[in-house]
This record gives sequence, structure tokens and C-alpha cells, in this order.
Amino acid sequence: MVPQRIERETLIEAPVEVVWSVVTEPEHISRWFSDAIELDLRPGGRAVLHWDGRGPVHGRVERVEPPHLFAFRWVVHHGAELADDNSTLVEFRLSEEGEATRLTVVEIGFADLGGPEEDNQGIYDGHTSGWAKELGELVDYLRQR
Repeated sequence: MVPQRIERETLIEAPVEVVWSVVTEPEHISRWFSDAIELDLRPGGRAVLHWDGRGPVHGRVERVEPPHLFAFRWVVHHGAELADDNSTLVEFRLSEEGEATRLTVVEIGFADLGGPEEDNQGIYDGHTSGWAKELGELVDYLRQR
């Protein structure tokens, strides 16, 4: 059975406002996550992530509660249009810990994907390793700033 959620957490030596900017502003997102992004940062807003050599990843902003919660839904296959059975929900939760920020990323919905279980397991596995890599890149990006 495919797990429903991935959860990753990291402590970042930066104020919450700085981390908020890095996870919500296109000029920063394109430095640690995707190669480019179109983002309308409001509930219902459109999100399109681009990686060189692949089709776009379409999404929709679900929640924006500065500077503590940003959530979006995105498709799991490059080039597909957003639908309930081909997307997962990603939440970035930020909390202050002294002068640092605890960032928790949760991605939910893998068990609900419409597709063969074997394919859904592959998507889950890919996103699990992907978040480990991407959060490492986010921390490295913030260290360089």
C-alpha cells in the first residue's frame, strides 16, 4: 500500500521572514527548487513550475498565511493539467525557534492518486528523495545569502 504522506523537517539558521521569502518568491524558488516558476501567491492562484528539458508542472495555491504557512496543490506528471486524482498537496510550515526557523514540508495525497499502485509507489519514492535533495539545496542557498 502506498503511503499517504511525506514529511521532512529542517532547522534553518535564518529568521522566519527570510525563509518565508525563499519559499514563496519566484526569484528565490528558482534558485533552489525549480528552474523557473510562475506564481500568483494567493489562494486559488496559478502556479507553474518549469524544469529545463521537461514539461511544465501545473499547480494551484491553496493557502497563504504569511509568514507561517504556504500550501499548494501540484500535478505529479510533467505537462498534465491539474485534477484531483493526479495531484498532491504540499505544505510549507514555518515556526520561529529563537533566531532560527523550523521548516516542515508535508506532501499529502499519494494513496489517492488515480493510477496503478506500482506507479503511485514510484511517484512517492521519487518525491521522498526529491524533498531531501531540494531542502538541502534550500539550506545551501540560504547559507550563500
